[in-house]
Amino acid sequence: MPSTQAPRHLPGLSPAALIGGYFLLGILPLIIAWFGDAGDQPILRALSGGLVMVAFSLMLVQFVLSGRFERVSGKVGIDVTMRFHQLAAWIVLGFIVAHPLLYPLARLPDNPAGAWAMLVGMVSSTGLRTGVVAWVLLIVLVVMAIFRDRLGVGYEAWRLSHGVGAVAIAVLALDHTLAVGTHSGSGLLAWYWMAMTAVAVGSVLFVYGVKPVIKARRPYRVVSNRRIADRTWEVVVEPEHADGRIPVHAPGQFAWLNLGHKPYSLTEHPFSIATPPSALPRIGFAIKESGDFTSRIGEIATGTRAFLDGPHGSFTTTGRDRPVDGRAPEGAAQSADSAGLVMIAGGVGLAPMAGILAHLVDTNYPLPVHLIYGNRLESQIMYRDRLEQAAAVLDMRVDLVLSEPPEGWTGKVGNLTPDVLRACLPDALPRDTLYLVCGPAMMMTVVEDALVGMGVPGDRIVAERFKYD
Repeated sequence: MPSTQAPRHLPGLSPAALIGGYFLLGILPLIIAWFGDAGDQPILRALSGGLVMVAFSLMLVQFVLSGRFERVSGKVGIDVTMRFHQLAAWIVLGFIVAHPLLYPLARLPDNPAGAWAMLVGMVSSTGLRTGVVAWVLLIVLVVMAIFRDRLGVGYEAWRLSHGVGAVAIAVLALDHTLAVGTHSGSGLLAWYWMAMTAVAVGSVLFVYGVKPVIKARRPYRVVSNRRIADRTWEVVVEPEHADGRIPVHAPGQFAWLNLGHKPYSLTEHPFSIATPPSALPRIGFAIKESGDFTSRIGEIATGTRAFLDGPHGSFTTTGRDRPVDGRAPEGAAQSADSAGLVMIAGGVGLAPMAGILAHLVDTNYPLPVHLIYGNRLESQIMYRDRLEQAAAVLDMRVDLVLSEPPEGWTGKVGNLTPDVLRACLPDALPRDTLYLVCGPAMMMTVVEDALVGMGVPGDRIVAERFKYD
C-alpha cells in the first residue's frame, strides 16, 4: 500500500530557475556566435540572424516545458506553464516571421522591385527550401492552435498534428540552420543546435512512445461511475497492479485519464482528482458532459480499463504554508496559512477543491475555510453531501450562488461578479489568506481581477484554468 499522506513539496524547478534558464538558453546561441568568427555584417542581416537564433532556441526549449515533465515544471504548474507557452509562441512566431523579411528591407526604400525580387528569390531557392517549409509550418501550427475550436478540429486530431508539426519544424529548421545559417561554420554552435534539437525531439518521443509503454504495465480499471450533479459524474478507478508503486498526489492536482482505449491512444484528457490521498489506491475524477467523448461519460461501465498519467499541476495548498506564531499549525500539513483558505469555484471548477476539502477533513484542519461556489441551477451543485460533511467538521462557511435560483432559494443570487464577491467576503481581507480560484475562463478572469482590486496580493491567489484562449 502506498503512503496516503500528501506530499509536502511539489517536484520541479523554482519559477526563478525556470525563467532564468529559459532566457539563458535563448541568448546562449548569441553568446556562442559572439565569440565565433562571423565577420562584419550589415545591421539588418545581423539582426535577422540574431532574432532567428533566439527564436529557434526558445522554440526547442518549449518542447520540454510543455511535455508534462514534473521534475522540470511541476512546481510552477500547468496553468502558468501553458500561459507562458502561448506567450512564448507569439514571440517565437514574430521573430521567425521577421527573419526572412529583414533581408530585403534595406532595398525597399530605394528599390521596391528589387526588394520584392530578392524575397521571391529566397522563397523559390532550392537551398532555402527546408527553411521556407519550416517558416510556413510554424505559422500554420500557431494559427491552428489559436483557432482550433472555430475550425472544428477535434482534440485528438489537433494534438497529433501539433506534435508531428512541431517535430517537423524542429528538424527542418535544424537542416536549414546547419546548411545556410550565418554562424553555421562555428563547430560549437552547430553542436548546440544538434543537441537542443535532439532533446526537443526526444521529449516528444518520450511522451508519445515511452510513456505509453510505462502506462501499459500499470493499468487501472473503473470501479464506480455515479452521477453527482446534473450532467456531471464521478468516475473512480483503482489499479489492477498491486506492487504498491502508486504515485501519491497532492490535494487539488489532476491526471491525464484514458478510459477504454489502448495506452498509446491519443484519446486522453486532463481531469482534476476529486478524492484525497487517503482514498488511495482509488482515485476519483469529477467529469462534466461537455462534448467530445465526455458527452457519453455516464455510459462508462465498471470494469472498463483505464490508464493514468499523473499527478500533475500546482493547484494545491502544498508548499504554500505560512506559520502561525512561527510554527505550522498542528494537523494542518500542506494547508494554507494563519488566515485560512477561501475557495471560489464555478461549476465543475469545484472538482479539485473537493479533493482539497476532503483532505482538510482528514487532517482536522483547524483554520477558517470559506467556500464560494457558483452555478446556474441548483441541480448543478456538485458533492453537496461532501460540502455538508466538511462544514460540519471544519470551521467552514459555504456560500452557494445561483444565477437562476428556484423559488424559495435562500442563498446568494447572481453570477460571481465583484458585487457578489464583496457580499460574501468580509470588508477587511486578511493578507495571509490563500485564495483558490477555479472555473470557466471568463469567471476566473472576473474573480481574479476583483480579488486584486480588493487588495489581495497576487501571490496569494492560486488559479487553474481548464481551457486557454
